Amino acid sequence: MSDSSPAAPAGPLVIDIWCELQCPDCRTALDDVNALRARYGDRAELRLRHFPLEKHKHSFAAAQAAEEALAQGKGWEYVEAVLDRVEDLDRKGEPLLVEVARELGLDAEEFDTALVDGRHILIVDADQAEGKAIGVTGTPTYVVGGERLDGGKSQDGLRERVEEIADRLLAG
Repeated sequence: MSDSSPAAPAGPLVIDIWCELQCPDCRTALDDVNALRARYGDRAELRLRHFPLEKHKHSFAAAQAAEEALAQGKGWEYVEAVLDRVEDLDRKGEPLLVEVARELGLDAEEFDTALVDGRHILIVDADQAEGKAIGVTGTPTYVVGGERLDGGKSQDGLRERVEEIADRLLAG
């Protein structure tokens, strides 16, 4: 007979953050992301999930570039650097993605190649499909313990709600 009582979560609590790198609201949300990281440390894994929006023509390439940065060991650092330059991305497009990689000391040629060969497209497509399936409509959207919190409309009180859920789940 299996024990159906809730056990303490194995490993850290996962907080999914559905994000789009051409989205000014996601740039604003970085403060919340950094505060959550500081508050929970190793107890929570903040996981970047991609939800490129059609209205932003460079967001799909930016999501692929973020995956390449992750593969090269600087995922969140890259995401923050690109979000800090949303307006530049609007203007410059893909060359900015490679430029940011170079500035962070990543292999810029490999970035260029990754954007051409599409090696990260399946991850981005899978994230987007999963996001649509669970009702993500805009970014940023957080999913904590199966609960979806939409920051695409308003980020007022959002971090507090994420913390409320996370604290409850971590208290077990």
